[in-house]
Amino acid sequence: MEPVRRRTRSVRVGALTLGGGAPVRIQSMTKTDTNDVAATVRQVRTLARAGCEIVRVAVPGHDAVAAFAAIRAKVSLPLVADIHFDHRLAIACIDAGADKVRLNPGNIGGTERMQEVARRAGERGCAIRVGVNAGSLEKDLQLKHGGATPAALVESAVRAVRDLEAVGFRAIVVSLKASSVLHTIAAYRLAARALRYPLHLGVTEAGWGLAGIVKSSVGMGALLADGIGDTLRVSLTDTPVAEVRVAREILSAVGLRRVGVEIISCPTCGRCGIDLQRTARAVRRSLADITTPLTVAVMGCPVNGPGEAKAADFGLAGGKGRAVIFSRGKIVKTVPESSMIDALVEAVREQSGRHERGRGRV
Repeated sequence: MEPVRRRTRSVRVGALTLGGGAPVRIQSMTKTDTNDVAATVRQVRTLARAGCEIVRVAVPGHDAVAAFAAIRAKVSLPLVADIHFDHRLAIACIDAGADKVRLNPGNIGGTERMQEVARRAGERGCAIRVGVNAGSLEKDLQLKHGGATPAALVESAVRAVRDLEAVGFRAIVVSLKASSVLHTIAAYRLAARALRYPLHLGVTEAGWGLAGIVKSSVGMGALLADGIGDTLRVSLTDTPVAEVRVAREILSAVGLRRVGVEIISCPTCGRCGIDLQRTARAVRRSLADITTPLTVAVMGCPVNGPGEAKAADFGLAGGKGRAVIFSRGKIVKTVPESSMIDALVEAVREQSGRHERGRGRV
């Protein structure tokens, strides 16, 4: 079951469409020094292989503009220039081939500068993300609302959007990020009623490890389940590839996009007859490169496993030195426990290969 998506305007970002019913796009940001062109290009290409569709690159000063242009010439993914404080950096990056620029209305310098960027972006076919952030909200809005409240974030976004529209610019994407999950959810729900542009989701500064994953999953998952959101970035104190993997899992969990293998496994109990954690990790690692949407079950009880996971495309259930390999609830074969992972992986890869050949990709 898929959420009923909020309908928005369509916005082109490079070769991709955001909004207007297009799939929710996965975005990340490079964590290299932008001036290190070779390292940044490697990271962009690694992100592309991981399933990232849009990459944002920090442009902190004028020395980074030339590096941005060099990166743009070497990568094919849509590239976003992340701009704060100096609107001239945005214009320079647009001229260097940016597919989108992110502007923070809280620190970019006001209406005239926003509109100057919009005029150049309109000439060059570049989109603009109005990137509101609770940590840098305009002072007048903080005073009016008593802080960076959800309503204050939305007013900042609406004001910036109206400034862009006033010069005929419509290729707009909007984000309203806060480190508070509840503030983020409330702000996006308000924005979804106030604006018809695509929304880029994110819980900013979500943190490290499990806490960051949970905050991002709860915040973005709640919005996506409401049909809100057209692109997302998981902000973790981790590698950008880890951000992309979490984003994929979030989209899969809410039924919006299936890419690669989804592993389901039982929580274990006193009947569990195998080292399920080790087995599940090994299966996930062995199938990490497969892009065909498949569900694979790893179960600890050979009696109940095939029945509990009967919807899985493939699975194993082990115990007492042996395991059954099953597909859609039907046992395919019984194998020794020592070879159960290899047997499951072989079955999954065979199915994946048939799928790819059917699509003409092998």
